[in-house]
Amino acid sequence: MMQPVESPAFEGLAAAAAAVRLREEGPNELPRAGQRSPLRILIEVLREPMLALLLLGGIAYLLLGDTAEALILLAFATLSVLVTVIQEARTEHVLEALRDLSAPRALVVRDGARVRVPGREVVRDDLIVLEQGDRVPADAVLIAAADLQTDESLLTGESLPVGKTAASPAGADAEHRPGGEGQPFVYSGALVTRGSGIGRVLATGPRSAIGRIGQSLATLDTDAPRLRRETARLVTWCGIGGCAIAAMVVLLYGLLRGGWIEALLAGIAIGMSLLPEEFPVVLTVFLAMGAWRVGKAGVLTRRAAAIETLGSATLLCTDKTGTLTENRMSVARLWLPSGDTLRMGGGGEVPPDYHRLIETAALASAVAPSDPMEVALHEARARVAVPCRTGGRVAHAYALRPELLAMSNIWDDGEELTLCAKGAPEAIATLCRLVPADAAAMSAAVEAMAADGIRVLAVAHATPRDRNWAATQHDYAYTLAGLIGLADPLRASVPAAVAECRDAGIRVVMITGDYAATARSIATQAGIAEGDVLTGDELARLDAPELAARLETVTVFARIMPEQKLRIVQAYKAKGEIVAMTGDGVNDAPSLKAAHIGVAMGRRGTDVAREASAIVLLDDDFGAIVRSVRLGRQIYDNIRKAMAFIFAVHVPIAGLALLPLCLGLPILFGPIHIALLEMVIDPVCALVFEAERAEDDVMRRPPRAPDGPLFSLPMIGWSIFQGGLAFAMLAAVFLVETWSAMPEAELRALIFFALIAEIVALVLVNRSFSAALGAALVRHNLALRYIAAAIVGGTGLILLLPSAQALLKFGAIAWSDMALAVALGVALLVMLEGCKPLLQGTMARGAAGRRP
Repeated sequence: MMQPVESPAFEGLAAAAAAVRLREEGPNELPRAGQRSPLRILIEVLREPMLALLLLGGIAYLLLGDTAEALILLAFATLSVLVTVIQEARTEHVLEALRDLSAPRALVVRDGARVRVPGREVVRDDLIVLEQGDRVPADAVLIAAADLQTDESLLTGESLPVGKTAASPAGADAEHRPGGEGQPFVYSGALVTRGSGIGRVLATGPRSAIGRIGQSLATLDTDAPRLRRETARLVTWCGIGGCAIAAMVVLLYGLLRGGWIEALLAGIAIGMSLLPEEFPVVLTVFLAMGAWRVGKAGVLTRRAAAIETLGSATLLCTDKTGTLTENRMSVARLWLPSGDTLRMGGGGEVPPDYHRLIETAALASAVAPSDPMEVALHEARARVAVPCRTGGRVAHAYALRPELLAMSNIWDDGEELTLCAKGAPEAIATLCRLVPADAAAMSAAVEAMAADGIRVLAVAHATPRDRNWAATQHDYAYTLAGLIGLADPLRASVPAAVAECRDAGIRVVMITGDYAATARSIATQAGIAEGDVLTGDELARLDAPELAARLETVTVFARIMPEQKLRIVQAYKAKGEIVAMTGDGVNDAPSLKAAHIGVAMGRRGTDVAREASAIVLLDDDFGAIVRSVRLGRQIYDNIRKAMAFIFAVHVPIAGLALLPLCLGLPILFGPIHIALLEMVIDPVCALVFEAERAEDDVMRRPPRAPDGPLFSLPMIGWSIFQGGLAFAMLAAVFLVETWSAMPEAELRALIFFALIAEIVALVLVNRSFSAALGAALVRHNLALRYIAAAIVGGTGLILLLPSAQALLKFGAIAWSDMALAVALGVALLVMLEGCKPLLQGTMARGAAGRRP
């Protein structure tokens, strides 16, 4: 039987020497990044124009005695502070997760004895003892190994464990990197899946391979959300505009009517009513509700603004293992020496001719397997219900050796001995002593499977003559049972999701640590566009301009190292792409954080990947990315609709505030009227537009240009046109009725209700970018129905309650005047819908700044 390595000949470091080295070089953990104090974070948050405007608005409302508006604004300000602080704290969790992963407890040899120490106390030149199931505590070179295999997928992205051998004297100082068979090096964070070994530590903490990833994370800054930047700029300009209007009111009131104190109070009241507090409200509510909606689709949003950014993504860089594939091995193909081939999958029945091949492969594996390939062989045997031809126990085993990449188990049922072997095809061919023709036929089958990205094992069996076990496997007469091809299967939802990305104008490229043939095969199955394959070695030889030129044609990056993933993402960003990056391992964390949108896998993903990402796919469903893109585009469209409405609705309010002052007529609206209007405007912005369904072409149009503005000048012009037309109609009625000597209280009531009707018209106009009047009326939106019912109910209460009319200084209004108010709203709706094809055209759609 295979025996684990022993360590009597190894003395290891002296405990005292280890303690000195620990003090000199530091613990085996990632250094803690400098943390900002809560006060510093608070100061940085307060420097944001959007938040500063919220706070100033709340304070001003408190000074004016408008407690309700003040509390609302201050609540949003407090929420923004809390969200920011929580987000900053989460960035520290990335390094904490790496720290936990890179410093497990370790078994070391010190003073000639094995002792178990905390992983953080492992030092350079320590001898570490590795057994199956252990997490490697530090980068090390092996000085002894027995059938040792490690899973380095966290560092390389490869789903299969790799075999390890003891180092030769010349090989101990060779250059090395994670991945690849037959290396004498093991790496911190890797998992021992088979065998045992002893290694001499080469690097600890930040000097290890996983430590270098942690250092790159610490130096990376995530991009500030683009939508927040644009909204802050928009709010700043609108705030300046609101202050200008307020100053104009103060000046006109004081010059035309005297009483500068009253002028100052009137200016503050009107200016505050016109401050665009709806903009940050829209941004906060829309993104929070968007995160909730995306959560229902199986996606956890760690940064709400990332949903909107995902809607503008132009490039999706996807890992292969665990993202496009299921991150588990399964039997994909069977080949018999007769030349017959069977493709597994689809749930079909396996012909009896293949049963012996599957059974032999399973019996050549560990009885309780942990290796993914051996697990797949046992699953295949159970799935096809292969009848057991051999029983008993494993009486003897021959381990995998560097000089012979094959392993055998001898089964003894008390009466008969059966030897089952599996391994590399060339090794099994040697054991079977195949004639040239048979060897050529097997080689052709191996090459055909390898071209499809399938890992191939050859299987053979023999019957030992007696229980005097031979010294080597070469001493038995093997018969070739066939070939078994194993693959990490593609997720069923991936091809449809990739096709939807293509229809939406999103380019998909694969970045993987796996071999080029396997990567290209998976890419073809997934439907990723044909293109060049660029390997890590080729990438290392390219400078920045050469890489930028190759990015146009490459669709698959293979044999890529973690730092190269980061370089690829940064190169695409430099070309102006909005990059979404998917991944699940530690090796993906730097690129996840560097991308505009990092997308981590929730089930198979590591804590490091999840903490570095912006969104997490809870069910590891690649198709959820496409649903997130759709929702992101829908959210962005709805934000633009809401902001177009905000611009439009403030034009008649501002106009009606200034017109009486300019003409020396009685002021129509006081603070209470403005507050009532805000009670209509705010819920409309926060609820109605947020609940609008997606445009019909939301996934049939290309992504908007990365530099496209949130709210372009054409759209501002369209909004001002809407509001200007509404103001012109209201001003005409106001002037006509004033010259007709309508009493001031009745005129105020008429204009107020007419303004409400026109606000409703503006809502309907901005619900859709389409020019169809019917769509504005019949599109399903439950929130709009509730808001409309509330408006009708509120209007009825004002009309029926004399106390309400007295409070608002309204006079009795005739039903004919109410009909006129409603008619103004209907007329505005019809005219604006009629103007859409003439004036909007490229405004609504082109304003999104689509890519050519």
